[in-house]
Amino acid sequence: MSLDQQVYKKLTEVPQGKVTTYGELAKAVGLKNGQRVIGQIMKKNPYPSIIPCHRVVKSDGKVGDYAYGGDVKTNMLRKEGIKIQNGKILDWDKKFYKF
Repeated sequence: MSLDQQVYKKLTEVPQGKVTTYGELAKAVGLKNGQRVIGQIMKKNPYPSIIPCHRVVKSDGKVGDYAYGGDVKTNMLRKEGIKIQNGKILDWDKKFYKF
C-alpha cells in the first residue's frame, strides 16, 4: 500500500464532527515531522467526497487551506457541527480527534 493510500485510509477513521491535524495524521502513519507531506497528499485527494480531507486542520486550531478554497472547507466543517470563528475552531478540546 502506498503512503498516500495509508494516509487516506487512516483519515477515514476521523468521524464526522471531529477534526485532526496534519501532524497527528502524520504520526498515525509513522511519519515524523510529516505535516508538509500530509498537506501535499491532501491536496491530491482523488476522492474528496469519500476521503474527508476537509477534517485535517492546523495544529493551532485554524482551518487552513483546502484545494477548493478555505470558504468551502469552513462550510463543510460547519455542516458537520463544528463551530468556527475568525478561521479558528472553537471547542478545540472536544473536536480534536487523536488516533
